[in-house]
Amino acid sequence: MTPRLKTTYNKEIVSKLMGKLSLKNKHEVPKIEKIILNMGLGEDASDGKKLKSCADDMSLISGQKPVITKFKKSISNFKTRKGSNAGVKVTLRADKMYEFIDRLINIALPRIKDFKGLSSKGIDSSNNYSFGIKEHIVFPEVNFDKVEKIRGLDVTIVTTSKNKVGTLELLKEFNFPLIDRKN
Repeated sequence: MTPRLKTTYNKEIVSKLMGKLSLKNKHEVPKIEKIILNMGLGEDASDGKKLKSCADDMSLISGQKPVITKFKKSISNFKTRKGSNAGVKVTLRADKMYEFIDRLINIALPRIKDFKGLSSKGIDSSNNYSFGIKEHIVFPEVNFDKVEKIRGLDVTIVTTSKNKVGTLELLKEFNFPLIDRKN
């Protein structure tokens, strides 16, 4: 069964974005390529039990097994050693990606305490959107009673957009709660 958000994208969002961005070909319309979830552990990465519990939480959130990331080089000020554990990450594609976006927008983000919206300034030079979630327990899959420490989570949404306007319009069509912050 195809995810609800994927059918909505193919039937409605593509035609809306073609009109808004004045594109002639439907293959030019920006789309979400993949979603990368990252959880850095800091000093807890050396502890095997804490690393396993974070990997279990990440697999519950994403629906697939995470990869344990390693430090690329040693930095004495940060007390890191090359090759030691840094955190866990997951890359979501295809149907799991659309299912995660659906849960993120409709369930997880509204559960964040004092949530006013996501900043529209999170778009980088490659036209991808990144934001952080301070508490990974906002996802209903994570059992709050079994969590020993609340951790942060970074979410990067990789798009095929050619400019920041295309990325912003794509996210607005997916009902991301974006707010424009003015100085």
